[in-house]
Amino acid sequence: MEFLSPIFDLYSDYLIVNQGQSNCTTLSALLEGELSHDTITRSLNSADYGSKELWSVVKPLVKQISSSQGVLCFDDTIEEKAYMGENDMICWHYDHCLKRSVKGINQITGLYYNQGVSLPICFKIIHKTEWVIDKKTNKPKRVSKVSKQDHFRQLLQQSIDNSVIFKYILADSWYSSAENFKFIQELNHHFIMPLKANRKVALSGEEKRKGNYQSIESLELKEGQTLLVYVEGVDFPLCFTKQVFQNEGESEVAVYLVTNDLTADADCIKTYYALRWKIEEFHKSIKSNTGYASSPAHTIRTQSNHLFLSMLAFVKLEALKLSNKENHFALKRKLTLNALKNAWNKLKILKANDPILGRAA
Repeated sequence: MEFLSPIFDLYSDYLIVNQGQSNCTTLSALLEGELSHDTITRSLNSADYGSKELWSVVKPLVKQISSSQGVLCFDDTIEEKAYMGENDMICWHYDHCLKRSVKGINQITGLYYNQGVSLPICFKIIHKTEWVIDKKTNKPKRVSKVSKQDHFRQLLQQSIDNSVIFKYILADSWYSSAENFKFIQELNHHFIMPLKANRKVALSGEEKRKGNYQSIESLELKEGQTLLVYVEGVDFPLCFTKQVFQNEGESEVAVYLVTNDLTADADCIKTYYALRWKIEEFHKSIKSNTGYASSPAHTIRTQSNHLFLSMLAFVKLEALKLSNKENHFALKRKLTLNALKNAWNKLKILKANDPILGRAA
């Protein structure tokens, strides 16, 4: 991997081995003063690093693994930073999993997956730069000039402009809007996305013309069947299927999937959509293994560049995963154990040389 600067290469290595809060002072100490705290800080604050710079690093790796069987997954994640000062980036976002707003960082990412390898290829950190009056509370709140749906389309367009090869675009129901379906169709690409049960469909072109739509949950469809449907607001037909999961309480949960690939059968749709989980694994790894939210930096530029380097650390772990046949968490545990062994041995030496502890031993 060719990095944008030697300091960024060192910093992303540091994020892999570090435990707890990540800061330039500790990295400088780890390098035994080879680079000063100020030098590292200036490098992190030298410019804004985003999707263009991420692509320049991962492009050679993507080219090695890409094929027409790859998938492009999109999703956003929120990392809570409750005790940081609020700004345009660290602010309040609605978390659909928690069903409430949390203060933190909201990022949407495009992840390329193929041949057992996951690589982030584009991303956007949500900045809420505008203030409006909330109609419910009558209090001021921050909003973004650009919606997540617009960011999704921009990142998708960027991926296509970068000549990324893939079979399907995968995303969750948050991105399964009629506008996004139309956008992807116009790009001549295929998607697989879930629909919420209250979305409406027509079962034929004639029913569509008559405006006879019915909710998805009212359809009598067995798992493994496919139907040709017209989603309300979408002019072209989609292949529709139902997938049933058994949850921990042993009750069944249905997921309704649609694709504009009319040649796909239910097994194909189910198999490929399961790969969307790779972006959830990405989110989990950057938060657990590469210090994604561990920076105490207060400036937007330094904080966002730390997030950028956290993703590059993920790419390094992904390469190490292939060569060592161990997942990110196993690699992190191995590095942590080695660090503990070194600390343990150092402590034994200190105790042996201590006039009180050494005598007691």
